[in-house]
Amino acid sequence: MKKQKVKIFIDGANVFYTQKHLSWSIDWKKIHRLISKDFNIIETRYYTGVKNNDERMRKFLSHLRKINFKTVTKPLKQMKDSSGGIFYKSNCDVEIAVDLILDTDTFDTLILLSGDSDFAYIIKILQKNFQKKVIVYSSRKTISWELKLAANKYIFFEDIKKLIER
Repeated sequence: MKKQKVKIFIDGANVFYTQKHLSWSIDWKKIHRLISKDFNIIETRYYTGVKNNDERMRKFLSHLRKINFKTVTKPLKQMKDSSGGIFYKSNCDVEIAVDLILDTDTFDTLILLSGDSDFAYIIKILQKNFQKKVIVYSSRKTISWELKLAANKYIFFEDIKKLIER
């Protein structure tokens, strides 16, 4: 049987915080290998914000590129919280959504690694207007109910931990 063509889109910030919640890390080679057993992976994209001169992030992104992930980055925004403290924020939701619409003719199934409810709308558009299947990978602790309802299928990292943990 011919494997379906799949594109993997990773919401880096969302998955980063999911891993913190889980207290363990994903081995990107292992998850890629797991998905490739059932699908013909056309492309894997990792979207994230990057702070200037962040050597750890630079090395991480370099590692992803070495294992054939396409990295899509934008500068992190420096923000102030209500107490005047500084924090950094990045949101690549629009970039992911636009790229999905531009790429609809290149895949049968989307695999989205995120728990963000903002993606429920684009999932519905992909299903209704382009007849795409969408599989969401996330955590029981961080997936939104909207995403669970929108996806054709969802897989919890906790259920595949032995196969994907670093």
